[in-house]
Amino acid sequence: MNTSPSQSLVFWSLVVVSILMLSAPTLVVLGASFTSGNIITFPPDGFSLKWYAAIIGEQDLRDAFVRSLIVASICVAVSLPTGTLAGIALAKYVIRGGNAIQIYLLLPFTIPLIGSGIGLMLFFGEIRVLGNLWPVGVATAVINLPFMIWAVSSSAASLDPDLEFAAQSCGAGPVQTFFNVTLPAVTPGVITGSLLMFILSLNEFLVSLLLVDARIVTLPVQIYNSIRSIITPDLAAVSVVFIAVATAAIVALDKFVGLEIFLKSK
Repeated sequence: MNTSPSQSLVFWSLVVVSILMLSAPTLVVLGASFTSGNIITFPPDGFSLKWYAAIIGEQDLRDAFVRSLIVASICVAVSLPTGTLAGIALAKYVIRGGNAIQIYLLLPFTIPLIGSGIGLMLFFGEIRVLGNLWPVGVATAVINLPFMIWAVSSSAASLDPDLEFAAQSCGAGPVQTFFNVTLPAVTPGVITGSLLMFILSLNEFLVSLLLVDARIVTLPVQIYNSIRSIITPDLAAVSVVFIAVATAAIVALDKFVGLEIFLKSK
């Protein structure tokens, strides 16, 4: 379909405006992290890497970052088997109440996160594990599990059933067929879902705020506690490091799986 010059101008103008709006917060934080002054300014006051050197020496930030990595790893460990099996089941089998399950998977988008967070806080408090680090990883897995299920089910839906039938006709049992045929076929979805769960858990703030105490805060909570008093450039620098980790995960996703598979799973 041919478009007029005026339509093309409007289209590309909207694209540029959208990109600028999405990039503006990151660009501001990135610029502020290189300031040579002692307060956050944009444009930055000079150029310096001293704030990146400063965060290396801050024990609280390092410990909080390690805790965030632990939480994200627990989230992936919990969601990997659960989301993989659930995604394959939803794609391959006709399940009674399947439509209801699909609607249920939309709940993370419809229920305010504060509601889910308070419910999880009450549950973990009842079993007397509130204040530990591992419940945060479990909680982020529970809240974001639909993303893992969708990623796997997208790959499982494209699996040719004849491949499984061929394996079974050659004498392979259900378990052998699953590990040799089904699981390799859905591996792109598993990788996609795992990386997505890792990123979502790494960046989770509200649930971490509700479930941890001051001794074992994650990095987003540590940053929040710091900016309540004063916003210094070292917080901008650690935010850039956080962005870099998320970007590296996306690059890895594109390299090993391909972003088109990730986008289809959304």
